[in-house]
Amino acid sequence: MKKTIELLAPAGDLARLKTAVRYGADAVYLGGKRFSLRSRASNFELEDIAEGVRFAREYGAHVHVTVNIIPHEDDFDGLDEYLRQLESIGVHAVIVASLTIVRRVKTVAPKLEVHLSTQMSSTNSQAVRFYQRLGADRVVLARECTMDQIRQICGHSEVPIETFIHGGMCVNYSGRCTLSNAMTLRDANRGGCAQSCRWRYHLYQGTQELSDDNLLFSMGSKDLMAADYVRDMIDAGVASLKIEGRMKSAYYIAVVVRAYRQLIDWLLEHPEEDAQPAILEARRELMRAENRPACLGFLAGIPGPQDHLYDNAPSRVTHDFLAQVLDYDSLRKQALIEVRNHFALGEALEAFGPHLENTTFVLETMTDEEGTAVEVANKPMQRCWINTPAVLHPYDLIRRKEQGR
Repeated sequence: MKKTIELLAPAGDLARLKTAVRYGADAVYLGGKRFSLRSRASNFELEDIAEGVRFAREYGAHVHVTVNIIPHEDDFDGLDEYLRQLESIGVHAVIVASLTIVRRVKTVAPKLEVHLSTQMSSTNSQAVRFYQRLGADRVVLARECTMDQIRQICGHSEVPIETFIHGGMCVNYSGRCTLSNAMTLRDANRGGCAQSCRWRYHLYQGTQELSDDNLLFSMGSKDLMAADYVRDMIDAGVASLKIEGRMKSAYYIAVVVRAYRQLIDWLLEHPEEDAQPAILEARRELMRAENRPACLGFLAGIPGPQDHLYDNAPSRVTHDFLAQVLDYDSLRKQALIEVRNHFALGEALEAFGPHLENTTFVLETMTDEEGTAVEVANKPMQRCWINTPAVLHPYDLIRRKEQGR
């Protein structure tokens, strides 16, 4: 039987959900206004979730909803009704981090799949089988598992296994952190993480300061970028590869989802061929999104000092996102775009999309919607017609390589 693997992408709002699905996600996960972590993400009203489900179904994709708070005594008000509503609008699964909520889902909304969150710190097959007996339909492994451990867990588990493949990582064990609580009175496990580990600190040994204003200390991890391990995940029998980033931009979602979609499809079609060229191309494409410095996480073993962001290094990005395509005039060979960042005539730009290979061209003509010549596009949401060498489609994107990259 031909192998398959799900690509699961984040969605911070309805626009990003549609971007993820258009660019190749098999499923998306999102949070509602209640019972979800990432309170600083836009998050979804119930009617938006319903619209997202309808849209995803047009592409054969699923919607998963996070119900992953660590609930306190007063956090259950309205939960049962919310679960019933999610079931009624066609949500495929809920992602939970409490066995109590597992029981509630199975009792009041049994058509929903239950996916055990990475917060449950599942690092072995005995835990996976235990959670299966309690009602879990899928288990998201802790990020602290190595590839060898993932392989063993998949081999000894009956429920589907999900693992993270890309995105930010918590410096504490599977997100079990109280720094935010202590420093900001915001509960990280009830949706309020302030990401205190990524702040910049003055570091002291006794009374002697070891840092200076030019190199302050942080505790954050480098981001996970594990394109190198996608084939291993497929061969191990992992069911779903998860991208972190519900607070990331639509451009980030488009670039990352597209890169992994293309890599997964190539690997599934060429199971015996050397994957290194495809992996290198995926890495190059992933670096065109806004990323922190990246590492392999725990997949190759326990991370070392080189995998931490002690100096909170800035994001690395090789390309600037400039505009989104709204329409295309095949007679004039021009695209109507909506501007997101400034650019000018004479610059070398690059177009890409779900079904468009990276296409570089020099911007030679640009007009506003009335046909007046424009030399510089510098107004957010400004609409312009530009020349393009290739046929573009709505939701294709335009970017520019940064100088020196």
